[in-house]
Amino acid sequence: MEITLLTNDSNGPSYFTEAQLSEDDFNGMVITPRVDALNLRFRRSEPGYLADWHVAGDPTLIVVRQGTLRLGLRDGSTKDFTCGEQFIAQDALDEAIPFGDQHGHTAEVIGDIALLAVHIKLAKRVAT
Repeated sequence: MEITLLTNDSNGPSYFTEAQLSEDDFNGMVITPRVDALNLRFRRSEPGYLADWHVAGDPTLIVVRQGTLRLGLRDGSTKDFTCGEQFIAQDALDEAIPFGDQHGHTAEVIGDIALLAVHIKLAKRVAT
């Protein structure tokens, strides 16, 4: 199973990549190994919401239930996530690294529909 990651290496710029999660078949129910989570939150953001440059910090699985969330990177690229899509935001900086103009991503609700999403804080980063 493939999932999009918003990640970074050695506290550098954020980028998108895809991670392959292994799967097990239990008599027709194909499922990934367990990923430990720490908490669950429900989110609503109205059309026009814009979060300026930031990093996720803690690895978080975000599942979009309604609306469209656009993530922007420093290189000018964007990726849109709509109803039923998911990604893991796990770009982070060590405490010793100051946030600078090469780090992070933006998040924007585009279109006329409010964003409804589920945020699940993961216990650790997903390997790329």
